[in-house]
Amino acid sequence: MNRKPKILILGAGYGGMMTASRLQKGNFHQDAEITLVNKHDYHYQTTWLHEPAAGTLHHDRTRMKITDIIDTHKVNFIKDSVVSIDKENKKVKLDKEELDYDYLVIGLGSQPETFGIPGVYDHAFSIRSVNSVRLIREHIEYMFASYNKQDEKDDSLLTFVVAGAGFTGIEFVGELSERIPELCEEYDIARENVSMYSIEAAPTALPGFDEELVEYAMNLLESRGVNFKINTPIKEVQDGKVLLDDGEVIDSQTIVWTTGVRGNSIVEEAGFEAMRGRVKVDANLRAPGHEDVFIIGDCALIINEEINRPYPPTAQIAIQQSYTCANNIKALVKGTEEELEEFQPDIKGTVASLGGKEAIGVVGDRKLYGTSASTVKKLIDNRYLYLLGGMPLVLKKGKLNLF
Repeated sequence: MNRKPKILILGAGYGGMMTASRLQKGNFHQDAEITLVNKHDYHYQTTWLHEPAAGTLHHDRTRMKITDIIDTHKVNFIKDSVVSIDKENKKVKLDKEELDYDYLVIGLGSQPETFGIPGVYDHAFSIRSVNSVRLIREHIEYMFASYNKQDEKDDSLLTFVVAGAGFTGIEFVGELSERIPELCEEYDIARENVSMYSIEAAPTALPGFDEELVEYAMNLLESRGVNFKINTPIKEVQDGKVLLDDGEVIDSQTIVWTTGVRGNSIVEEAGFEAMRGRVKVDANLRAPGHEDVFIIGDCALIINEEINRPYPPTAQIAIQQSYTCANNIKALVKGTEEELEEFQPDIKGTVASLGGKEAIGVVGDRKLYGTSASTVKKLIDNRYLYLLGGMPLVLKKGKLNLF
């Protein structure tokens, strides 16, 4: 009796989780042995993390148990960390065991991109996991509590620096600007004692966004007390301070790094040809020269041919990749390679929240502002939950306060 081919999925982010879900829903366990590996026993909404980081949403709202979504009779789940990938011998080393595979799906997610700036890893926070955002929220609250009990006030305790005014940075500073007044009231601190900075090396906040939308976002956030420093690179991060290229020094005990991400270093260490941890995959989402290895999500590099630049690694693209990846694995296992699909991103739109009931975005050719954009943002979040776990998951974890 021939053994079933082994499909190994690394990472339960948007891409990996949805690939496992698609294979499960197609009852593909009858044709192959499917295994999902993740270092946590839960899947979380990466695109929601700016909210618990600021304290406007409990972190448990962003995560869900993997075994509540995946049927372990159809997909094996292993809670363990990936150590290395041996693509030549088709093996993956985990902390506690070693697995072999016939087809590998790499969806290991991202790491913060520091661009070689000294001191980032030692002195800055990053929004990258449930544990990291819980730490940021607790730290912010501790800063308010510490300031309140000081006889000689240290203004750096209430100075908050967000490095990077891209998507994540703007969404986080938007939530923080909503949270600050509540903290001021709770700790009996005057609002004018709190400073917020959004620092961006590029010539504009939200690079790639429509200029009118960017102006709307900046005006709104400035009205809430956010100080923008655009076209201002950071030279170094030190303990309790940020050094800017123009010589200015900002004293701050809370520096949150959101300048972008790179692919997981395990991909580079495995010997795949990569650019900042991202592999330029072929049309079928496979690593060049390795027809048994699919790479999706933050570790995949896909070029937008219209502008000859990579697509940004977004949840929207990772979810779309999961459909193509699952279908192509099915075709290979069934020996119908002529049915392999080529992946082409279909960007439905982009919406960025600004805290509270405010957001900006583009859906199709339409620009969205304020409450209408915020409603669309929540609908997008709920749609993913529906695709993953149907209406029960939407009712359990969704954002149902649309207006």
